[in-house]
Amino acid sequence: MTTSEDRVPGGTAVGAAPLANPKRWTALVFICLAQLMVVLDITIVNIALPEMQADLAFSSENRQWVVTSYTLAFGSLLLLGGRIADYTGRKRAFVIALAGFALASCLGGAAGNIELLLTARALQGVFGALLAPTALSLISVNFTDQKERAKAFSIFGGIVASGAVIGLLLGGLLTEYLDWRWCMYVNAPIAVIAAFGVLYLGPEQRAAVRARFDIPGVLLVTSGLVSIVYACSEAESEGWGSGLVLGLFALGALLLLAFVAVESRSSHPLLPLRVITDRTRGSAYLAVGVAMIAMLGALFFLTFYLQLVKGYSPVETGLAFLPLPLGVGMFAGGLSTKLIPKAPPRALVVPGMLIASCALFWLAALEPDSSYWAMVMPALYIQGAGMGLVIAPAMNYATYRIADEDAGVASGSVNTAQQIGGSIGTALLSTLAADAASEYLAERAAQGKDPAVVHAAMTEGFTTAFTWAAVIMVFGAVIIAALMNTPKPNPGEVEGSPMAHMG
Repeated sequence: MTTSEDRVPGGTAVGAAPLANPKRWTALVFICLAQLMVVLDITIVNIALPEMQADLAFSSENRQWVVTSYTLAFGSLLLLGGRIADYTGRKRAFVIALAGFALASCLGGAAGNIELLLTARALQGVFGALLAPTALSLISVNFTDQKERAKAFSIFGGIVASGAVIGLLLGGLLTEYLDWRWCMYVNAPIAVIAAFGVLYLGPEQRAAVRARFDIPGVLLVTSGLVSIVYACSEAESEGWGSGLVLGLFALGALLLLAFVAVESRSSHPLLPLRVITDRTRGSAYLAVGVAMIAMLGALFFLTFYLQLVKGYSPVETGLAFLPLPLGVGMFAGGLSTKLIPKAPPRALVVPGMLIASCALFWLAALEPDSSYWAMVMPALYIQGAGMGLVIAPAMNYATYRIADEDAGVASGSVNTAQQIGGSIGTALLSTLAADAASEYLAERAAQGKDPAVVHAAMTEGFTTAFTWAAVIMVFGAVIIAALMNTPKPNPGEVEGSPMAHMG
């Protein structure tokens, strides 16, 4: 029997399988729109950076902080954002996060100096860290039927995998035809539209326990993740062997080890260790992290290859990436939807990672005069196909057998893996690319600054990065194949029900 303490006022009983929300598919549209806004904001400003710099007259050293200020706040606060959603209610957190993100975006669009712009980007990261895990946990608690859940997470996974490309395309269009400030302003109407989703999300749900935040855990994990993300952002300019970078990594590792020790003894942990020690969920987080290393690295270097070597405009560059979301959509929204309820997760994730690695090895053969249609376009489609097979099941199993009161923090964990993987990957591959390009130029110093040699050096750096990204993806596939031993779902299993997940 459900007691008064087990009920959320105006909501559903916690600990019992919730009734299916009849408006869940409409709600999914607004949830995915909110997630798209968060993901595309990671890349939407990249193409606009030169115009931002010219307009606000800030230094090249400050340029990277336009990106880093967002990723630092976003990546370090995701676990806290997920737990806030669990405790305060996901519908409430959804609306607050959207409103905060919209206001921060308007502040950035109106910025008259670099200080205000960086403040706005950091605030975007703060509210994004609340919004991203809330969106994922809302899908987890609204879709309880196995087949419907697979389809919902396939759609959501396609948005996650395609958002960065959409950001590049939208950023190019807005910068070329309007103004860089619209790369910030555009979030306001998106947030307003997404906020209407609260009308379709069903009754409010939150954890039955009183909201007691694990303050030591919050401080340790936030400072630890900040140290690691900051170390990655400084590695390209300072070098991986510099005292600053090594010190930040060491500090981050120590803080995270202390966080694990605190969580294992806390009566109300920020991140219950059972969330990440489960082999299925842990493997899903690892798969997302490794996939982001490869995918964001490829997007980063292909952007430079197409613009600096091939001479593409910002809009042409954005359009050139369209085969990737096409591949993601066909395999995440099509094939994965049908296979997730019928196949064990590693039967999708491992082949998906290997397919994506083939695309990266393909890109490693690029030359300065390579044809887009013969080399880049098919590689992007193949990579999208592989990512569609990885992200959809990984997102689905990120909340596998999780109690509803932990759905937010489990969602925060997979978003954290995504953000940390992307940060580490971009920094690591940037260093490898820069070293390869410098070595190429050093061997041809007698040829001076011949543009053909410079383009060849750039391409040498990019292809080196693609090779390493492919190797990382293959290595990750081997680890996932060994760890993710979850069998195929039982017929009729209700994934979203806590009762179905106990025992």
